[in-house]
Amino acid sequence: MLARLPTPYHLLKERTFYFPMKKIGILFGQENTFPQAFVDRVNQKAVDGITAEFVSIQEVEQAVATDYAVIIDRISQDVPFYRAYLKNAALTGTAVINNPFWWSADEKFFNNALAVQLGVPVPKTLLLPSKARPDDTNENSFRNLGMFDWHKAFEKIGFPAFMKPHAGGGWKSVYKVDNPDEAWRAYDETGQLVMLYQEAVDFTDYFRCYCLGGKDVLIMPYEPRNAPHQRYQTEMKTQGEDGEKLLATIKDYVLRLCQGLGYDFNTVEFAVRDGIPIAIDFGNPAPDADINSVGPENFEWVVEHAANLAIERAQAQKPGQDNLTWGTYVQKSARQPAAPAASGPVEVGSPVHETNDLGATPPTPTPAKKAAASKKSSAPKPVAPEGEVPTAKAPAKPKKPTAKK
Repeated sequence: MLARLPTPYHLLKERTFYFPMKKIGILFGQENTFPQAFVDRVNQKAVDGITAEFVSIQEVEQAVATDYAVIIDRISQDVPFYRAYLKNAALTGTAVINNPFWWSADEKFFNNALAVQLGVPVPKTLLLPSKARPDDTNENSFRNLGMFDWHKAFEKIGFPAFMKPHAGGGWKSVYKVDNPDEAWRAYDETGQLVMLYQEAVDFTDYFRCYCLGGKDVLIMPYEPRNAPHQRYQTEMKTQGEDGEKLLATIKDYVLRLCQGLGYDFNTVEFAVRDGIPIAIDFGNPAPDADINSVGPENFEWVVEHAANLAIERAQAQKPGQDNLTWGTYVQKSARQPAAPAASGPVEVGSPVHETNDLGATPPTPTPAKKAAASKKSSAPKPVAPEGEVPTAKAPAKPKKPTAKK
């Protein structure tokens, strides 16, 4: 048998080694300018082993990996099928930006509560039960819910105030109210939405800030009272040393919030009152990035930094592993020691032989043996409230009694 000779050195030098290409995809909906610019920018950088394209979805099978190392998600908040697809992709190793599990769990009321713990000022805010009962519920579903005291809420929050969905965006179902009658009228229109009741901040400056990768921040003057296409057409009012301190504080707060929430691609809005930036809205995992609204310079910044972020994540991505970003809040919880595994025999429940109609037919009482009379409990039995979710309004003026004929 002939021995295998080693490959000559000059041939070894000329041999080309091929490694699998890592694909970056962007999943989007009706927007037009950012997705194409993002794909073009990634490909223009010509990084070895990395390419970008629009995500293409065919068959989705459980626990089967996608072809993408990284996916930028711009639409799953509106398409539940996409959200399920992205969770499966993340489970099998795709780095999804933003984390679809956290995005599904997140909402604005929790954001505000976390901001308080992170030391970021936010407006005073209350959570309101929905005006109309959710589907498949009745009065018995709300036996734990007490009457909402509107007058106490008005004293705590004051006027003017905003009423807006606790989970939502795009300025949908947002009401500004200046008195109790306007608050009640707005509330009557909200149907099954769970709403926030929040103090209005009278601001001198307002900013919207991009944050990418939990480290890169662009602070943009913003005027929310303008028409949508004119909101970035404004300038910062605070100048000089005070302005520099304000910008440094805003950047610090942006990083605290985005790192705490674990968002790779987010915007944070601040209203400045008496020199203090107050975080107004900071759960925007698919923020506006259209050149026609943010302007050419801001658009260039977000395209460049999004491309760099996606390339970094593709290079760091490890197939089959968890490549998601998790916020510091979740990381702290994950570090808690797990409960010890239970030991002991396996317990099996007893089968139910009689017809089970989920309580529609009252059970036939079985005769009981005579026993000594027990003392009745002093605690009253719970009584189910009737009608819609209980909310207390101003008492109506009593009607004058009609004279008897």
